[in-house]
Amino acid sequence: MRIAAMKWSVVPVALLMAAGMGMAQSTGSSTTSTQSSSGPVVHQRKEKQQERIGNGVQSGQLTAGETANLEHKEAAINHETRVDRAANGGKLTSSEKQQINQQQNHVSSQIYRDKHNANTAHYGNTEVGQRRGNQQARIAQGVGSGQLTAGETAHLENRERRTNQQIHADRQANGGRLTPGERAQVNHEQNRTSRQIYRAKHNGRRQGKAKP
Repeated sequence: MRIAAMKWSVVPVALLMAAGMGMAQSTGSSTTSTQSSSGPVVHQRKEKQQERIGNGVQSGQLTAGETANLEHKEAAINHETRVDRAANGGKLTSSEKQQINQQQNHVSSQIYRDKHNANTAHYGNTEVGQRRGNQQARIAQGVGSGQLTAGETAHLENRERRTNQQIHADRQANGGRLTPGERAQVNHEQNRTSRQIYRAKHNGRRQGKAKP
């Protein structure tokens, strides 16, 4: 009877040990799954933000100045992400992910506000206007494809913004028109920006995929 009692006492212990191992494996796999699922969130949000900016540029909902401002903020977040990963063996800590997520929330809100305010990009049917629209379409395509980084886009859009400001000032000074000399000057600046767009899109740098 004692032997039988010992056998029955051993069985529950073995079952408990097996159950415990199963729970540990389940918890481990769950943790791994959680880590892997939370990993790409930073990059997925970055891609989504760029897609929204590119769409805004293409549709004219974002002006050159608004786009430059947004992309400056995106470039700053990208830089902070690279620095944090370099300091932590290529990964982000939980607090760093939270901080970056908060910054992305701020940029996301600004993208929405800028795309739905009264400011829109108007190019017109003139040769100058058509070139402005074409440049913006090329920038939008580069943003969407990843050929242009946030920093490159911000730089290009700052150039576009300065050209737009010059056109606006020249037209105000001349009854809404550009003189032949002013058109030649604007055309020269647009040529320079056009070449820079091409170089930036073909220099091998891309809006890279972030590590988990």
